[in-house]
Order: sequence, then structure tokens, then C-alpha cells
Amino acid sequence: MKKILQLGFSMTFLLISITVFSQAKKPTLMVVPSDVWCFQNGYTLNFDDQGTPVKIPDYKRAFQENAEVLQVISHINGMMAERGFPLKNMESAIKTLNSNMAEDNLRASKSSGSGISESPIDAFKKVAKADIIIQLTWTVNKTGPKKSITFNLQGLDAYTDKQVATAVGTGAPSFSAELPVLLSEAVLAHMDNFCESLQIHFDDMFENGREIIIRIQKWDDWDGDLETEFDGEELGYIIEDWLADHTVKGRFNTTDITESMALFEQVRIPLYNEKDRAIDARRYTNELSKFLKNAPYSIPNKLVMKGLGRATIILGGK
Repeated sequence: MKKILQLGFSMTFLLISITVFSQAKKPTLMVVPSDVWCFQNGYTLNFDDQGTPVKIPDYKRAFQENAEVLQVISHINGMMAERGFPLKNMESAIKTLNSNMAEDNLRASKSSGSGISESPIDAFKKVAKADIIIQLTWTVNKTGPKKSITFNLQGLDAYTDKQVATAVGTGAPSFSAELPVLLSEAVLAHMDNFCESLQIHFDDMFENGREIIIRIQKWDDWDGDLETEFDGEELGYIIEDWLADHTVKGRFNTTDITESMALFEQVRIPLYNEKDRAIDARRYTNELSKFLKNAPYSIPNKLVMKGLGRATIILGGK
């Protein structure tokens, strides 16, 4: 009887563990062709980043002109979906981005008439709203009638661009001419470890917060600065105290601070609010912006975003 009870307890514990694991939150992913693949195959755009020419991937043209891209990405999407990872569709993100760009081209600043300045890659990530971007590079190798595929999967945190998972390998030579089959054979042995690394990174974010960067600056014509005192305490320390109270476990790093600027890195923000809604860097930093606008500080300020994980608050005006 004792053994039966022990067995029943063990089975119950196992079922609970399986249920909890299946309900655990997983990161949202998007698979994209890597920068290297795009550059090697001529799918690029030239972007002027404040006077500096920058070459970036042209995802739209790659999808329109290269059938392999859709095949390969769809296949990796399927393998990730089988392991329970929610996926964003890259084609849909590109269509949304094109629609947004068409609207932005018609929109201009009411005061100056200037257009909206944003990196195309930053705009793409903002539309994708994925936790992790998976960059895929692949090369088909030919040895006589046989083919093999060499691949490189890189999991990048969409907010920091830090690499959080990787898988590299070459599949066995095969007479098969189907690229998805070659890719499946090459990737399969590495996929579980790759997914495990992605999940470990996401679990760390879930427990310790997502990492972002916050910069504080001031307009030249504002007569205050970060050494301005309110009730005997300097503004710079007031902002640090707010971050300590509103970051996960009070985690952030004051990298640099002067009277006119402050740089806070490794700022850990919650992934979800009390209503289980996702929190991004813009929403989080907007709360600091409102805190500074309200009494007793009453500091007008402007919130500027760069990418998903870099926010700047400029003090002294909009």
C-alpha cells in the first residue's frame, strides 16, 4: 500500500511538473536571414545615419527575389514551433513596416516641417516586437553529385543585440537536392540545445528583468541641470532613487553622470506589468518622464527612442 501511495505521489508530481513546464512563458522569436547572408548575396540598402553611410540588409528584396529565403525561414519556423516557441512572421512584419513607412513619409513635424528620422533596422525591430531575433546564415556545399549545408544560427536579444544562443554545423553529404531537407538534417542535432539556451536567457529576463539603456540629457537653453537641488537633493540622485525603486531587484548601473548628462546601463525592467501585459523600454521610460514632469519637479522633457532598448530623456522642453 505504501509503495502504491508513493507511486501515486510520484505520478502526480510528474504531471504537475509537465503542466507547469508547458505553461511556462517562452520568448517570442523571429527568424531572419543574417546580415552576412544578405551582404554576400547582394541584398543591401545604403542608409545615411546622420551623415555616416551605413549598409543594411534589404529584407524586402531578399523575400521578393530569392525563393530559398522563404523556404529556409519557413522550415526553421516550423522546427521552433514544434518546440513550443511563439513566432513572428517576417513577411507580415515587412508588410506592416512598409505601410508604416508610407504613413511616415506623409507625416512631418508641425513646427519645423522635418521628417521622422529612424534607422530602418530599428523600425523593423519595433514592428516585429520579438524578444529574440534569430539570424540564420546558410551555405550549400557541393561535392560531385552530393550536397551538404553549413549553417549558423545566432539568437540575439532584440533589445541589446547581445548574442544569447548559437548553433553552428555542417550536415552530412546527401544526394537530396531539396534545400529544406538538407537544412533539417544539418540543424536537427543542434536544435534542442539551441532552444534550451534561448529559454535560459528568457528565464533570466523573466526573473531578473529585461536589460535596457537610459540616457538623460538637457537642452542647451534649459537653466537647470542634474545638480539642481529639490528639497536639498540633487536631481541626479533623485533619478537614481527612482530607478532603484522601479527596476527589478533594484538592478541598474550608473555608467557615467555629470551636471549635463547621465548614462544608465544594464537597467533591468519587468517583462510584464501587474495585468500581465508586456512592458517595453518606451513604456517603462515614459513613467520616468512623467515623474519628472509632475510636481514638485515640473521639468518639461522629451522622450526619444533608439531601437527597442535605448531611451533618452532630454530635460528642459519638448
